[in-house]
Amino acid sequence: MATGLKTNRRDFLKIAGTTAGGLFIGFNWMSCDSPKVEVLTTEQILSQAKSFNGYLSISPTGDVVIYSPNPELGQNIKTSFPMVVAEELEADWNRVRVVQANLDTEKYDRQLTGGSGAMPHSWERLRKAGATAKFVLVAAAAETWKVPASEITVEKGIISHKATKKSGHFGEFVELASTMTAPEEITLKDKKDFTIIGTAVKNVDNPEIFTGKPLFGLDFYREGMLHAMVQRPPFGMKIKSIDDSGAKSVNGVTDVIQFENNVAVIGKSTWPLMKARRLLKVEYEADGAVESTEDHNRIFREMLDSGKSTVRREDGNVAQAFKGAAKIVTAEYQCPFLSHSPMEPMNFFAHVQGDKAELIGPTQTPDRARQTAAEILGIPAENISVEITRLGGGFGRRLRADYVAEAVQISKLMNAPVKVTWSREDDLTGGAYRPAVRYRFEAALDEAGEMIGYKLKGAGINSGNSTRQDNFPAAAVANYKVESVEHNSPITTNAWRAPITNFLAYAEQSFLDEVALEAGKDPVEFRLNLLNKAKNSPTGEPGYDVDRMIGVLNTVAEKSNWGKNPNVKQGLSIYFSHRTYVAQVADIEIENGSPVLKKITAATDCGMVVNTTGANHQVRGGIVDGMGHAMYGNLTFVDGLPTQKNFDSYKLIRMKEVPEIDVHYVDSGYDPTGLGEPALPPTGGAIANAIFTATGRRLRSQPFIEQEEFSDIKLGIRRA
Repeated sequence: MATGLKTNRRDFLKIAGTTAGGLFIGFNWMSCDSPKVEVLTTEQILSQAKSFNGYLSISPTGDVVIYSPNPELGQNIKTSFPMVVAEELEADWNRVRVVQANLDTEKYDRQLTGGSGAMPHSWERLRKAGATAKFVLVAAAAETWKVPASEITVEKGIISHKATKKSGHFGEFVELASTMTAPEEITLKDKKDFTIIGTAVKNVDNPEIFTGKPLFGLDFYREGMLHAMVQRPPFGMKIKSIDDSGAKSVNGVTDVIQFENNVAVIGKSTWPLMKARRLLKVEYEADGAVESTEDHNRIFREMLDSGKSTVRREDGNVAQAFKGAAKIVTAEYQCPFLSHSPMEPMNFFAHVQGDKAELIGPTQTPDRARQTAAEILGIPAENISVEITRLGGGFGRRLRADYVAEAVQISKLMNAPVKVTWSREDDLTGGAYRPAVRYRFEAALDEAGEMIGYKLKGAGINSGNSTRQDNFPAAAVANYKVESVEHNSPITTNAWRAPITNFLAYAEQSFLDEVALEAGKDPVEFRLNLLNKAKNSPTGEPGYDVDRMIGVLNTVAEKSNWGKNPNVKQGLSIYFSHRTYVAQVADIEIENGSPVLKKITAATDCGMVVNTTGANHQVRGGIVDGMGHAMYGNLTFVDGLPTQKNFDSYKLIRMKEVPEIDVHYVDSGYDPTGLGEPALPPTGGAIANAIFTATGRRLRSQPFIEQEEFSDIKLGIRRA
C-alpha cells in the first residue's frame, strides 16, 4: 500500500524554467551525516547541473544526476543514497550518475559523516525527491500526449502509455516538467514493489578505484604547491630548543618553521622531508602533566575507589538489593588507548590568500574544517571554500580538524599553497585516540539465581561519559545503577568507531556471561529472561527496542546451532548501538591443544537493507575490525609518547587470520538504520565468551593476546 506524505517546502525547491534544458528539483539534506558523492565520468552531464542545494537533476539525455553533500569514507553511502532516489524515480540504474558536492552551508544542513546516521536521517527525503521528480515527469508526458496521468507507467527511465503505445525516456520531458508545480502530497512506492532497493549493487566508485583515478586526499596535487611534514611534541610537553641545521642541509628542503608548539619541514616533495625531519634536534620540557601507562593504571584504581562520580541512572533500591543478595558477582574490565589507523594517513591542502582561503582534502566534518580555518585566519567563514575528496578510512579520526589547522597555519606563514602529509608514525604518535576505560561491574543474585541488582561504574580518560546507561540490561533489572567518573589527560582522544560501545559491549556481555554462569543458566536463556522482564515488567524506560533485540538473539541462536555440537565451544554477545541490533556467536574448536576461532555468526536488524553488497561489507568489516583490535590493539605511553610507532609494534589483524563469517538479517519492517558501526561492538564479547567456554579462562582486558590469563595458550585464528 502506497504512503501519502506531505512535501516540506524547505525540503523541495522547484526551479521554474529550465537550466540547459534540464529538470532540477532541490531537496534539503537535514541529516546528521548524509554522505558525499563523486562519480560522474561524463562532463557533458555535469555541465548541465546547477548547484543550489542538495538536489536531483535529469538531463535531456535521460541521465539522472544526484549531488550528495557529505563525505564517503567507505561506508558505501555514495552508492546507497542514489539507489533510494532511483527506486522512487523508477530510473534505469545504468543511467544514474553521482556527484560530490562541496561544502555549502547555505544549501545543506549538517554536512558531515559520523554516527552511522546518514541513511536513517535521509531515507524519507531521498524517496520523496525521486517520487516528486517522477510525478512531474509523468504530468509532462500526460500533457504532451493528452492522456490521463493515471494511465501512464514508468519503468527503468522510460515513460509509457499503453493504449496509445507512446513512450519516451526521461530526457524528452524535462523541459516541460521543469515548468510544473510539485504536489503538496506525494505517493511513495510500497516497499514490496522495490526493484533496486534490497539488491546487490556495486560501489559506484569501483572503476575509478580499480584504475587508480585520483579520488583520495593523498591523490591531490596542484602545480607549484609546497609540501610540509610536522614534528609534534609528546603529549603534555612543549618545545624548549630547536636545532634545525641538519634538516635544512637536506636537498629538496626549502625551509624549517616553528608554529605554535610544532616544527614544520617544508619542501618540494615528501621524501626529502621525511629524511630532514629525522635530523631535527628538538628538546622538550614538561608543560603540565606528562603521563605514562603506569600513571593511568593508578588513576583508574583511584577513580573506581573514589566516592566521587556522576550517577547516570538509578532505578529501585540498589543498596537494599545487594544487602539481601544470596550471591554477589564482581568483575573489572579494562581497555587501552587505540589508534584509528585509517589506510590513508591524515593529509590536507590549504591555500591562504589574504582574506580568502581554499581547503581541499579528506574530512568527515567539512564545516568544522572551515570554521577552524576561519578562526585561525580571522576571516569570515564564507570566504573559505572546502572541497571534499574521498576518504581512505576515517573511523572517527577525521571528525577532528587538527590536521586541517596545520595546513592552514603553514600556508599562511609561507604565503603559498601547502599540502600537509602525515606519515604512519605521525598517525600513531600524534593522533587522537580511542579513550582508555576501566569498568567495575557488580551483580546481585537471589536464591533462585535471578539477577535482582546491577551496578556499573565507568572510569574513563577523556571519554566524556564512559557508559551508555539506558542500554541493555537497563529496565530488565529492578535495582539498577550506572555511574561514571572522568580523568582529564593531555593525551588527545576522539570518537573511535562505535564510540564507547566498541569496548563497553565486550565488557558488559562478558560480565553477563559471568553472572549467567554463577546463576547456573544458559547464556542465551539468561539474556532472554532479562529481555522478557524488560518487555513485560520494565523498571524505568529501556533505551532500546526489546522485541528487536529478542529477534536478533533468537535468530543468531538458530543460525549458529547454539549448543548443539559438543565439539564446538561457543560464545554469545548481543548489543544495540546507532539504532541497530546485532547478535553474534563465535565458534571455537580445540586443535593441538589450542583454541582456534573457526566461525562468527551474526544476526543484524538494521531495518530495511538498502544494498545487500554494501551491508555485507559493513557487517563483515565491523566484525573483522572488532576482532583484530580486541585481539591485538594496544597503545602504551612513556612520558607522553606512545611506545608503538608503526605497524611492526602496533599489530592489526591480517586477512589470513579472518575466520568464516556468516551474516544474516532480521527483517523487522523498520526503515533503514545505521550499519557502519553497530557490527563491531559485539565481536570482542562473543570471542572472549567462546574462549572461556573452551578453556575456562576469563579475559577481562584487551588486547587478549597480552593477558596473563592467556599467556600459555596459543590462539590460532585462521580460515575454516
